[in-house]
Amino acid sequence: MSEEQEIYEKEEKEMMKHNEKTEENDLLSSVSWALILIWAGVVFLASNLGLFAQYGLEVDSSWTFDALKDWSSFGVWNLIALGAGGIVFLETIIRLLIPRFHRHIGGSLIGAAVLIGIGLGGYFSWNFIWPLILIAIGLNVLLSGLRRK
Repeated sequence: MSEEQEIYEKEEKEMMKHNEKTEENDLLSSVSWALILIWAGVVFLASNLGLFAQYGLEVDSSWTFDALKDWSSFGVWNLIALGAGGIVFLETIIRLLIPRFHRHIGGSLIGAAVLIGIGLGGYFSWNFIWPLILIAIGLNVLLSGLRRK
């Protein structure tokens, strides 16, 4: 066997290991996306069945996306965004706690913060939420910079 062929086989094995590891890590992302879709379906179904009103919850059941226009009401899109943000946040915690799924989480934390901010927009003033999101982003940048050194 020639030296070139040995190097080629070694590189091919390393590439296969990398692909397997990437697929394993992707499992968590796939589960998160599936949970987000399931959550959205459950919220829409509950809205269509009138379950929110039945249990005394004040949720605007219209499907129009007014989450960024009307901050005074809380609708199905707010609830979907809040749940999706919680699921993404849970995914980042799992990535921190389980070494097998570890990867950079900065973008996920920012996404979770924005989704949770949109979800809570009907209850809290954006004058309060956006500064908290900026603080979270700043802390993330600071911590990631300190970890590198």
